[in-house]
Amino acid sequence: MNKNLFFSITFFTILHLATYGQDVVELSLEEAQQMAVEKNRELQNARYDVDIAEEQYKENRGQGLPQVSGSFDYMTNFGYEAELNFGGGGGTTTPVIDYTQFDAGDIEIMKILSAMTSSGPTTIKMSDQSNAQLQLTQLLFGGQYWVGLKTAKIAQSLAKKSVELAENDVKEQVINTYQLILTSEAIVRVIDKSVADLEAMKKHTENMVNAGIAEQTDVDQISITVSQRTNQKRSMERGINLNYNMLRYQVGMDSDVEVRLTESLESLVESLDVAPALAQAHEVSANPGFQIVEIQQELQETVVNLEKWSYAPVLTGFYSYTEKLMTSGFDLSPNHAAGINLSIPIFSSGVRKSKVQKAKIELEKISVNMDILEEQLKIQYNQLKFNLTSALENYNTQKENIEVAARILKTMENKFKQGLISSLELTQVNSNYLQANSDFLSATLELMQAHVQLKKLFNEL
Repeated sequence: MNKNLFFSITFFTILHLATYGQDVVELSLEEAQQMAVEKNRELQNARYDVDIAEEQYKENRGQGLPQVSGSFDYMTNFGYEAELNFGGGGGTTTPVIDYTQFDAGDIEIMKILSAMTSSGPTTIKMSDQSNAQLQLTQLLFGGQYWVGLKTAKIAQSLAKKSVELAENDVKEQVINTYQLILTSEAIVRVIDKSVADLEAMKKHTENMVNAGIAEQTDVDQISITVSQRTNQKRSMERGINLNYNMLRYQVGMDSDVEVRLTESLESLVESLDVAPALAQAHEVSANPGFQIVEIQQELQETVVNLEKWSYAPVLTGFYSYTEKLMTSGFDLSPNHAAGINLSIPIFSSGVRKSKVQKAKIELEKISVNMDILEEQLKIQYNQLKFNLTSALENYNTQKENIEVAARILKTMENKFKQGLISSLELTQVNSNYLQANSDFLSATLELMQAHVQLKKLFNEL
């Protein structure tokens, strides 16, 4: 077999298998949201913050539990010899001591000292030393430790609530992108129908030109409109591709995976519960952002307590055991040692007081911020209800307009076939119908997004 032919067959076979192996991922709106919650990269980073907070809690907890440390040391004096001279001076005269003035124990000591002073200088060789030590420490009392432990626990809750807030943001992004794709695809289908109608109109006009009933300028005008519609369609398709890429990124999917949306625009609109959303009463405390501020307030309260406990003493205990591996002949240190340490704060020139006051001021700021946020959420809630009501009214209006535009287009097409109107008039009516469809689809998207914003405000996505 020809070598080039063999490689060509192999290449196309591999290409075919690779193409065949690429599955199409079908996604409903709910599936897309779930996939985003599981695989979105930004959410993964937010969950890492939860893991960090958990490890921080363990670190703080460990500081109050028993701590064991070990050490090993070795020291050499390079054979140094120390010379001790007790005043004998190497003389030949031995002092006379009256031992009758001392008791039996003192007499023995005096005799040893007398012998050392009479014998001249004494030399001691410094031996190498080596020790292995094991030490245990334990916090016995410390108010800041317990308050700090509570602070770390609250920080965990704050990190988890931040993840929940991030999940709502990602869900909203996925919903908006999903709905935008469906709306854009619906607009492309309307443009396709418009182009098809214009092409049929162009062919009919060309026949009329050949029959001498119409002019070539009518055909040219229709051709220009067809070109404009085609360019508009291409622009929309490029935008749809960008939105698909955005959706892949939001759900944590590779950019080369083919995605197919299983929902229809009509089904999404039918599933909207607009009336209950407008009638339902909501509590501000259901808002994730408000819940985060509540946790921040609780956290700051523990910070105030933490600073107050800086006035209290701290009690710690320790025990150590030293194994003497190599010692000199003159070693008085014990093997076992234990003790306690009480640290009492006495005077800090107002530093501790300032820290407590600063923490209290921060707590007051958070309290004020909560009041501000509560009012803002109430205003935002009323605004979103207003937006949803207006979007629903606009949707219904545009829905009626498109029905009227469709009837007008049908009537004008019949008149055009009968030669009662010109192609220019029919082209204008066709453009009006296309605009009515675009306005209706824009109103549909606006309605869905207003509904999403209202649901997100109270954590109902």
